[in-house]
Formats: sequence, structure tokens, C-alpha cells
Amino acid sequence: MKTLEQTVPTPSDLPVYLKLAMVTMIWGGTFVAGRILSDALAPLLAASLRFLLASLALLLFLGLAGIPLAKPSLKQGLQLAALGFFGIFFYNLCFFYGLQYINASRASLIVALNPAVIGLASWWLFNERLSRAKVAGIVLCIGGAGLVIVSRDPSLLQRSGQGWLGDLLIFGCVLGWGIYSLFSKNLNESLGPLQTVTWSILLGTLMLWLACAAAGEVRVEALRGLDIGQWLSLLYLGVLGSALAYIAWYDGIRRIGATRSGVFIALNPLTAVLFGALLLDERLTGLMGAGAGLILTGIFLCNKALARSPQKTI
Repeated sequence: MKTLEQTVPTPSDLPVYLKLAMVTMIWGGTFVAGRILSDALAPLLAASLRFLLASLALLLFLGLAGIPLAKPSLKQGLQLAALGFFGIFFYNLCFFYGLQYINASRASLIVALNPAVIGLASWWLFNERLSRAKVAGIVLCIGGAGLVIVSRDPSLLQRSGQGWLGDLLIFGCVLGWGIYSLFSKNLNESLGPLQTVTWSILLGTLMLWLACAAAGEVRVEALRGLDIGQWLSLLYLGVLGSALAYIAWYDGIRRIGATRSGVFIALNPLTAVLFGALLLDERLTGLMGAGAGLILTGIFLCNKALARSPQKTI
């Protein structure tokens, strides 16, 4: 019988946790890279270029590894198109347009709601049991992430100008990512994470370029004005933040489930703060340390609670 969540923790879970932690560290940097590009490229063009690079990286990997691109059935193709729409097209429109109105730190504060959205959706749509320990873990992750971000920049709680529009757009990222994470289970099992990610990114990239052409934003001259930092940001977003990270994320979902994987997103702001301290000489505070403790405790509680929860079959 298939289970919604793994019910007994095994030693093989540790590499999955480390992989998911690495993925969320990479994603912590995508907000900064996206903000750098938001001043240089139109949102649709930036998103289209990001996933063009991701598509090329994935196809190159498949070619070098001698792995043929799978031929999905009609049903699988429709499911992949839905993943491409919500996880690539819709998510990135919200991401790049949202970063035109609010800064990367405020955006990451909103994205920290992801574990709650995924957990509640799993309970509502798939009847996944929400134990007290699991709920406590999710709440601690969100609270810890919020404490880390707000202690770094208290002005984030103040809304100005059209900030509400940026908040709404970034929350669209949360919804799009929740759908991308929750509705991949069958495809992950039948096609595998690599094929699922490759096809969803290829289809989502096609949607982005069609929209970009329809909006008249395909402008080659815009690329000539990019400096080295902006090119590196684009490569970071496309290759690391998309192609490699998405494969690792889907593999984590396949192994331990969407809710257990989702709480690791709370590490995004924590890693951003740590990188700021290491690379930019930014100051660490006691509140940041307290937030980090809450995040790690929440991740532990959520995964321990799920590991002990009664088995559900589908």
C-alpha cells in the first residue's frame, strides 16, 4: 500500500534532510538575485531567461548522462502542464513583479508562510492528520522565520505606497508553490523527480516566452546592458535556483512527503542572514539566534510528529 507520509524514520532520512536544507539555502539567495535583476530587466523577460537557462541546463544534463527524455501519456502531460503553469509560469510572474514593489527581505517574510499553506492544504485536500506537535512545529517555523527577518529590519512591518500589491503578488508565489509541491506525488512516482522537473520546467518556460512575446518584452538589447553581477544573478537563478534545486526538492517530497519537506523553507531567511554576516559583515543579534532556535525546533517537531503519526493509506 502507498502511504501519504513515511511513518517510521530511517537512517536514510538524514541525507534527505541535508539535501532539503541545502536547497532552501540556495533559494534564500534567489530573492537577492531576483531583486538585482528587477532593476535591469522587465519581469516577464527576467523570468523567461531564468527558465530558459534552467531548461538548457536540464537538457544538457540528460544528454551527458545518456538519459532519454520520457514520453508522458496524455493524462501525465496535462498534469505536467498544470505544474508548469502554477510552479513556473504563475510563480515567477508573481515573484518578479512582486519584487518591483517590495524588497527581498519582506518577500522572504511572506514566503515563510509556505509550511502553513502546505500543511493546511494537505489536511484539507488529502485528509492528512494534523497532530498538535505537527501544528506546533509549523507555527514555530513561521514564528522563527518572522523573528529572524523582522529583527534584521524592523521597518518591514511598515507598509508604504503600493507595498500591499507586492505583498499580494508574493503571496501568489506561496499559493503557486503549494500547488507545485502537493500535486506532484503521482508524477514523482511514475516518471521520477528528474523527468517531472524537466517537463514541468520546459512547459512552464514555453508559457513564459509566449506571454513575453505577446507583451512585446522580448528585447535582445536589454541583455547588452547587464553587468557581470546581473549575469551571475541570472545564472544563479536559472542553474542553481531552478534546475538543480527543483530536482532535489521533488526528490525530497517523493521520499518524506510535502509537509515534512515544506517546513525546511523556513531556513531561507536564516541562511540569508548568516550569509550576510559571513560575506557582508552584517551584525547578528540575540533575536536572530532565538529565531534560528525556533526554526530548528519547529523542523524537528514537524518531522518527528509526522514520523510517529498513524499510517494513512491511499
